[in-house]
Amino acid sequence: MSSLTKERVHASILAIGTANPSNVMQQSTFPDFYFHVTGNDHKQDLKDKFRRICEKSGIRKRHTYVDEAMLAANPGMATYKAPTLDTREAIAAKVVPELGAAAAVAALKEWGRPAEDITHLIVVSTSGGRDLPGADYHIVRLLGLSPTVQRVALYYHGCFAGATALRVAKDFAENNPGARVLAVCSETIVTHFRGLDDARMDNLVTQALFGDGASAVIVGAQPIAGKEKRLFDIMHASQLLIPETSNAVQGFLREAGLLFFLGKEVPSLIANNIEAGLTEMLRGAGMGDLDRNSMFWAVHPGGRGVLDLVEAALGLKPEKMEASRMVLAEYGNMASACVWFILNEMRQRSVTEGQGTTGEGCEWGVVFGFGPGLTLDSILLRSARI
Repeated sequence: MSSLTKERVHASILAIGTANPSNVMQQSTFPDFYFHVTGNDHKQDLKDKFRRICEKSGIRKRHTYVDEAMLAANPGMATYKAPTLDTREAIAAKVVPELGAAAAVAALKEWGRPAEDITHLIVVSTSGGRDLPGADYHIVRLLGLSPTVQRVALYYHGCFAGATALRVAKDFAENNPGARVLAVCSETIVTHFRGLDDARMDNLVTQALFGDGASAVIVGAQPIAGKEKRLFDIMHASQLLIPETSNAVQGFLREAGLLFFLGKEVPSLIANNIEAGLTEMLRGAGMGDLDRNSMFWAVHPGGRGVLDLVEAALGLKPEKMEASRMVLAEYGNMASACVWFILNEMRQRSVTEGQGTTGEGCEWGVVFGFGPGLTLDSILLRSARI
C-alpha cells in the first residue's frame, strides 16, 4: 500500500467560504455592453467576432465590480492603453480586501471557532494589494484577527496561486503544532478591464473570460473532535514549471494597468504536460498509479478549451469535470480563487446527492492550478466521509 497510509499527521481543509460582487454580467449580453461602453458599436465585424468568443466560452454569467457607472466615472478604463494605473489600483486596494474578507467570514462561520484562533494568514491576489500595508493587513483589520497572526502575501502570481496557497498552508499547519491557517484568494478584473485594440484578439479573449470572486479556506492538522470537521486532507503538493513556456501567458503591470497576453497554444501546452505533472505528484506522494476515473478532480477553469483538452488528455469521463465546468459557467475565470470554488461546489453536491465522501464518492482527488510560467501546481487530496 502507499506510504500515505502510514501513521502521519496531515493538514486538512476544515472550512471553505466564497464571495462575489452583487453585480452580474450575463455573457449573452456582454458583447453589447462591452462595445457600447468602449465606444465601438460601429465596429460590427469585431463585435460579431467577440460575440462568437463569448458564445464558445462555456460561461453563462460573471460577477464583477466593473459596471457602466464605474466606467462613466473613470472613462480611461474603457480605453485600451490609457494611463489608468492609479485609478485601477485605488479601486482594487479597497475591493480586494473587502471581497476577501467576505469569503473569509463565510469560512469562519462554517469553522465555528473565534477569528482570534487563527494563527497564520495567507493572502493571494493578482488584482490588488500592492499598497503598503497591503490587502493582507487590511484583512486582519476587517476580520479582527489577532495582532500576532503570522502573515504571508502571495501577490502577482496568477491563476495557479490558489493551489500554491494550499501547499503553503499545508506546511504551516503540519509544522506548527496547533496552527490554524486562514488562506484567502481575492481577485477582480478592475486592474485589467480595458477597451478594444483592433489588432489584439487575445485582449478580447481576456475580456470574455475573467470575473471577480474570492474564496477562503481554513487549514489545520489534527482537528478537534466535536469542534472541527475534516472536509479534505491535503496529502501531498508539488509544482512543475513547463520548460520554454514563459511567453505563453504574460502579465505586465504598466501605466495602463495590468496587461495580459494569452497565447493560443496555452490549452494544448497544459494538456500535453498534465500527465507529467500528475505522475510527478503521485510519485512524490509515494502513490502508485491510480485509475483517473476513480478520483475526483478540481481543475482550474482557465477556459473551456483548457478543460476540454485536459479531460481528453487524462481520459476522464465527462462527469469528472462537472464541478470545474459549473464554476466556469457561473463565475468565469476568477484566477486564483477558482479551485476553492470548485471544491466547495463538489462537497456541497456530494452531500446533497448522498455520495458518501466530500469528493463525489471517491477517496482520492487532485487540485490542478495553471498559470504564468507555465506553472502547474498539483495537490493530492483525500476526501472525508459524509
